[in-house]
Amino acid sequence: MGKVSKNARVNRGAKDGTGKNHVKIVISEKNPVTGQYTYKEKIIHKDQLDEALKGF
Repeated sequence: MGKVSKNARVNRGAKDGTGKNHVKIVISEKNPVTGQYTYKEKIIHKDQLDEALKGF
């Protein structure tokens, strides 16, 4: 019988698989005074993508 590592990825995410339904949005904004960039990050569901982009 073979030995399985305790770090093996067995049945990882098999319960519902909802992580694949989310996306990460990164928006960059430039400060007109200093010229520095700031980044806004958000993790949202795929179905709410259009609504979230309107808010930025």
